[in-house]
Amino acid sequence: MDILTNDYFLLAIAAVLAGLIDSVVGGGGLIQLPALLSALPHAAPASLFGTNKLAAIWGTAFAARSYAKRLTLMWNLALPASVAALIFAFLGARAVSLVPQDLLRKALPFLLLAVAAYVFRRKSFGSESRAEERVANPTRRALLTGAVIGFYDGLFGPGTGSFLIFLFVRFFHLDFLQASAIAKVVNVACNFAALSWFAAAGFVIWPLGLLMAVGNITGAIIGTRLALVGGTGFVRQLFLVMVGLLIAKTGYDGFFRH
Repeated sequence: MDILTNDYFLLAIAAVLAGLIDSVVGGGGLIQLPALLSALPHAAPASLFGTNKLAAIWGTAFAARSYAKRLTLMWNLALPASVAALIFAFLGARAVSLVPQDLLRKALPFLLLAVAAYVFRRKSFGSESRAEERVANPTRRALLTGAVIGFYDGLFGPGTGSFLIFLFVRFFHLDFLQASAIAKVVNVACNFAALSWFAAAGFVIWPLGLLMAVGNITGAIIGTRLALVGGTGFVRQLFLVMVGLLIAKTGYDGFFRH
């Protein structure tokens, strides 16, 4: 019982850190999922994935709510992207067995490296919002963004939040803070799609997931406050740090972990 209690305490702390990071730039799974796999090595991986989604959806939802209270969210982009993400995350999950996961693992660090290089080289990228500039077919672009990232999240997953932020800055001229806020709304849809499947299949450890959800919410509250106070510059810097960590993690998993 002591060992179990200690593991649950450490997982709650990991959930706080994951919620904090995820609420700002995404990538909370980089902390939370490895913590679950380490603390419960004999549990079915699917149960740990489902438990991770249960905790994450609460933190992401609270982050989205916090941003919506303090920022003017562009719901004309967030809603169509979320609907498309919800549908295509289901389709991505169903297509898992059809796509070679090893190929995705090897390609991912290079995609993330391209994103990091693009953002780093363009110092003004996402530094201020130019949302007032006309964007051709914004609803269609939002649907396409949600569909592509939703499918990717259901199919594979790592880096979903970071890719969303990058695409909303790149294609809709938002600053990093606005893009992060909209990304949280879309992420809720992705997490809901995944959680629905895991829950229906019985792959959720509910007591642990709810405990970690409390930690995730706590971290999300702290993270959104830091982002709102620090502004776009803080979000941009943390984005580059997290993408760098994701490159290292996914590169190791794709080429050195067997």
